[in-house]
Order: sequence, then C-alpha cells, then structure tokens
Amino acid sequence: MFELIYRYDPAHPTDRPTPATVEEAWRLLESGNREFANLGAYMPQGKHVVHIDLEDIGITAAGAPHHEPFAVVLGCSDARAPIEMIFDRAVNEMFVVRVAGNVLGQEQLGSIDYAVQHLGDHVKLLVVLGHSGCGAVTAAVDAFLQPGEYLGMLASHHIRAIVNSLFPSVRGAATTLATAWGSDVVTRPGYRAALIECSIVLNAALTASILREEFHDASNDRRILFGVYDMSSRLVSVPLGAPTSSDVDPCLMHAPANLDEFRVFAAQVVTSRAITYLLG
Repeated sequence: MFELIYRYDPAHPTDRPTPATVEEAWRLLESGNREFANLGAYMPQGKHVVHIDLEDIGITAAGAPHHEPFAVVLGCSDARAPIEMIFDRAVNEMFVVRVAGNVLGQEQLGSIDYAVQHLGDHVKLLVVLGHSGCGAVTAAVDAFLQPGEYLGMLASHHIRAIVNSLFPSVRGAATTLATAWGSDVVTRPGYRAALIECSIVLNAALTASILREEFHDASNDRRILFGVYDMSSRLVSVPLGAPTSSDVDPCLMHAPANLDEFRVFAAQVVTSRAITYLLG
C-alpha cells in the first residue's frame, strides 16, 4: 500500500515555508519534482506527505485567503501533466495557466500579466513547462510533414490556431536537425519522433524567451525559466550535451536571452543523447 497524504499540522507551520528569494523558489521546484519523480521508489509500502495550510483553501480564514503564489507556470492542458503535483506543491503556491501545447495567446499572456502586476514580489519565477509526447505539438509536426493533414483542420478554427502557433518551433527544429545531421536526416527511422521531441523543447524555450521580452525587469530578480516534463521518468529536464556525453540535464533553464543564444541552445538539443537515440 502507498499513501499520498495532504496534511495540515498547526504544530509545524514551517513544514511548507514560502521561499524568500528567487534561488530558494527555483530550488523548491527542482527538489519538489525530484520528490514526485521518486514516488515510485517508496512502493510497495510507504507514504508521501504534502503539507497544506487550511487557510489556503478557505477553511479557517475569516474571508477569502490571501493570494500568494511564488511561481507562475504556463503549462499544457494534458490531464497527465498535473503541474502542482509535478513540482510537489500545494494549494496557493503556483499560479497555473494551462492551454493545449502551452502556446502563448493573448488570453494566456493577459493571465500572466495579471499575476505579475497584481501579485507583486510574491511572484519570483515565471516558468514554461512542456511535456513529452505533446498531442498538440504532434499534430503540428504531422501537418508540417504531411500538409494534407493540415487540410483536415480547416473546419476547426480553434485547433488550427493552436497548430499555427506551434509551427515556428516545428520549423526551427526541422531546420536545426538538418543543419546538425544533414539534409538526409528526414530519412532516419526515428525522424518524426525526434522532430516531435525537439519541437516540444524548442516551443518551451521560445515561449519562455517571449515571456522574457515581455516581463524581464532589471529592477527585480524575477527569473523566467523553462523545462519539459517527461511522462516516463516524471522528471522535468532539458536534453542537452554531445551524443557521447552523459547528458547532465538541469531541471529548469533560463530562457534564451537573444537569437544567438536560442540557436546555440537548439543545436545542443538536436545533438543531445536523447535526440540521437530517437533518430536511430
């Protein structure tokens, strides 16, 4: 038997401290993800405790709870990627915006802008979180590889809008793969799978870069980060490194600051061990 317990303990209120600095907030997300990824190691018997504050869910507060998330996360709507659980966080710790493909439309940008403007210094991180096997990115890749697939989306303006938002990342991934591996990379047995995963990573990085342009403020220390949640390992990481390296993957990375940084990053992704393996 394995128990996942949400616990309120008034005798130990510091069990869920609010991060005081950007570095503490960053470490809290990374350590929380490691806890989540390692849940299976506790089986077949054991328990995992997530500490909560009853006031955060309005049980003991006289009025509405104070809104005090320390991170804003833009993630995908996929039900298999529960963002608070992925980072082992409780209620009122994360301001979560979810949309298929974690694309950045006006509504998503407005939601993030609200959090930045109205939640003030509590918000220490802006995070873009993609995930492996993303269905929206897969649809965009298939439409890119077989334009006839795009025609099937003409009846749905809403789905087409999401796919259109993902095309820049798909094109960038395809171009970078061809540059790194040669134009015949498209004939490799795992090309489609590699293109999907590369596009997922580049989409998260590109979106984070856009958020950096919108919300980077030299007057405060807020960070804009990104990562990709792997559904198999349950780890948030970014594939980097040479094909023969051990791929020491950070959990969350800084958003590329400019086009040159983005190009260098993309080249590292497409030659990483993970993508090399997928290409076959």
